[in-house]
Amino acid sequence: MPSPDDRLIGAETGLAAVMSRARMVSRSNAPVLVFGETGTGKEVIARAIHEDSAFRKGPFRRVNCGAISPDLIDSELFGHEPGAFTGATARRRGWFEQADGGTLFLDEVGELSLPAQVRLLRVVQDGEVVRVGGERAIRVSVRLVAATHRDLPSMVEAGTFREDLYYRLAVYPIVIPPLRDRHADIRAFAEYFAARAADRFGVRPVPVSDEDVRWLSAYHWPGNVREIAAVMDRAVLIGQGRALEIVAALGPTTRPTAASSTPRHGATEATTDAIESLDAAMRRHIERALRHTRGRIEGRQGAARLLQINPHTLRARMRKLQVDWTSFREGETGDG
Repeated sequence: MPSPDDRLIGAETGLAAVMSRARMVSRSNAPVLVFGETGTGKEVIARAIHEDSAFRKGPFRRVNCGAISPDLIDSELFGHEPGAFTGATARRRGWFEQADGGTLFLDEVGELSLPAQVRLLRVVQDGEVVRVGGERAIRVSVRLVAATHRDLPSMVEAGTFREDLYYRLAVYPIVIPPLRDRHADIRAFAEYFAARAADRFGVRPVPVSDEDVRWLSAYHWPGNVREIAAVMDRAVLIGQGRALEIVAALGPTTRPTAASSTPRHGATEATTDAIESLDAAMRRHIERALRHTRGRIEGRQGAARLLQINPHTLRARMRKLQVDWTSFREGETGDG
């Protein structure tokens, strides 16, 4: 599977079942369809399959189908010949040709138009591509991994995704659970991203505490792994090697949710306590920032910049929490 640097966190816990399926399918040539919310790590799974497959010595190419204009999708995927369309002055090898002998990862395949789906189906069935403006069929040997955050079966029923293409791609489906359902992985992700951020920002690494994990576990993570990476970056930046400022990093997005209040392995009481203590913790954190800035709110040396939030947001939060900024000024007047 992937090297340690790829950091497939959760391979032995929350992603154990996913990795078992990935290992099983990696040794075949069958197409794989990966389902998962945005930010769950679909590309990481695709790379893991590639690295454990017979195609591992070949290239790994990723294409975001949703980021390509419908007018250009044929040229991008299948290539074009000179003069195929206005501006096509040279031959271009498409992504299928570029991935020949390796793996082609079609991310967000659910965004393809119906005409593009028809042409993709032909390639999947025949193993051949024809460049736009060309006539010769070119054989390609490509391991195809597709991924989507959409409900493709519902799209098939609605007629917006071809049923024949769906069954061609979904020979072996893999579903990645969202981070909110993988509480066993929260600490591992927090530790990895905190260490990575400390190294990148040049500050002293700070260990992740049990309290930090409780805060992180009480949040529902709509952005999944991508979001926890950003939160740990902010926590490290704000703390500057003194502490991990998890509460400030989560900011106004932290609130009781159905996901965070759902009982999990007897952890309901700890989660509820964490949510109920939010106002007190936020107040202490704001007061600490105001003390550090001597009551200044705006500007380069202000508390808002230190907390990485908008000054208006900070003032609103101070009013709600009844934090008096004037008590932190040293004989000065005016509102920072």
